[in-house]
Amino acid sequence: MSYFRITGGIPLRGEVEVGGSKNAALPIMAASILADEPVRLRRVPWLTDTTTLAEVLQRLGMRVARQGDGSLELATVDAQPVRAPYELVRRMRASFCVLGPLLARRGRAVVSLPGGCNLGDRPVNLHLKGLAALGAQFRLHRGYIVARAALLRGTTVDLRGPQGPTVTGTANVLSAAVLAEGETTINGAACEPEIVQLGEFFVGLGARIEGLGTSTVRVEGVRRLHGGEYTIAGDRIEAATLLLAAAITRGSATVRGVVPSHLSAVVDVLRRAGCGVETADGVITLVAAGRMRALDVTAQPYPGIPTDVQAQLTALATVATGRSTIRDHVFPHRFIHVAEMKRLGARISLRNGAAVVDGVPQLAGAPVTACDLRASAALVIAGLAAEGQTTVREIHHLDRGYERLDEKLQGLGAEIERVHASGAFRHHAK
Repeated sequence: MSYFRITGGIPLRGEVEVGGSKNAALPIMAASILADEPVRLRRVPWLTDTTTLAEVLQRLGMRVARQGDGSLELATVDAQPVRAPYELVRRMRASFCVLGPLLARRGRAVVSLPGGCNLGDRPVNLHLKGLAALGAQFRLHRGYIVARAALLRGTTVDLRGPQGPTVTGTANVLSAAVLAEGETTINGAACEPEIVQLGEFFVGLGARIEGLGTSTVRVEGVRRLHGGEYTIAGDRIEAATLLLAAAITRGSATVRGVVPSHLSAVVDVLRRAGCGVETADGVITLVAAGRMRALDVTAQPYPGIPTDVQAQLTALATVATGRSTIRDHVFPHRFIHVAEMKRLGARISLRNGAAVVDGVPQLAGAPVTACDLRASAALVIAGLAAEGQTTVREIHHLDRGYERLDEKLQGLGAEIERVHASGAFRHHAK
C-alpha cells in the first residue's frame, strides 16, 4: 500500500489547475444509460471512483472508452443487463445513481445497497420514495434492491429529508423523470452545482427541465434522449482543499479552472479567518499573511459550507488563534478524522455534536492513518503545516476523489512524496 511522506512547515506558493468535478461526473456518467446515442464527456477526472463506476457501467452493457483527448465516450451496446453487483457498488455510494436511469430506460434494475465512506446512517428511502411515486415497484432481496417499472408517469415528488435535500436521491429521481410520461415536479430538490450540471447534461440531450439550482424542479418527460457532448465544471471540493492548504501553511495560491460562485461560502469563511481572497472568471487567488483567526462554521446543503470541506476546515482551525467551533448539519457524526488530528498535536474535543478546537501555534509531524476520502485530505493539509515529518497511510481513500493531489501540491512547493510499501518512490518532491 502507498502512503504519503510529508515534510511540513513550508508556505505553499504558485498556481494550480483543478480537475473536473468528481461529484458531477459520477451521476452524469450513470445518466448516459438514458441516451439512445453515444455521449462524450469532457474533463472527467480519472480517479478510483470514476474507474469503479466505469466498470459498473460496463457490467450494465455500456461501452466506456477513454479517448485520446482525455474525454470519455459512453454508449449502450447491450440493453439487457440490469444488475449492478455488490462487489462494485459497495466500494462507492454514487454507484447507486444507476437505479433511476435503469428503471427509466430498461424498466428493471437490480442494484446492491450502496457502500462508500462511513458517514453514519445514510438510508436510500428517499430515493425509493421518489421513484415509487413515479410508478416503480421495489423489493429487497439478499441485499439488493430489485425494481420494476412498466411505465413511469409524472407526478409531484417530495424529497425533503430530516438533514436537508438528498443529492444522489435528486439525481435518481431527475434521471427517471426525464423519460417519464407527463410532467414531474420535484419539491425539496438538491440545489448543488452537481445537480445543475446533471440537468444541463440532460437538456443538451433533448430533455425539458426548469428550475435547476432551486428547490423546485419541473420536468416535462420526453420519449427519448439523443447523444451529445458535455464538459464537466471544475471540482469545487478540490479547489477548496488546495486553497485551505495554502491558508494553513500561511502561503498564497491561485487556483484555476473553478467556478468561484460554487465556493462563495468557503471564500467568505476564509476572508473572515484573515485571508485575502480575490475572484475572477475561473480563478480564485488566496493570500494568507499570518496565523488564521478562529472559525465558527456549520456545514450545510448548498449554498452553505459543503460537508466535504468540513474536515479540511477543522484542520485549518487546529492552528488558528483562539477557540473554533465546527458543526456538520449534513452528516452530524462526520468527525472520524479528529482522533488522527490529535496525533499531530491538535486540541479538539467533541461536544454536543460539534468539534471544539483550541488552536495551537504549531502542529508536530507524526504517523497518521486516513479513514475516508475527505478526512485523508484534511490529514494531508494538516501535515503540510506540521513541524517535521508526517506520514499519511491508507491514501487509497484520497485517490477515490483527488486526481494527482500530491503532484499538484508539489507544484505549489510542498515537500510531499508518494511512497510504495516497498520503499520505491513514484513521485518526487521538487
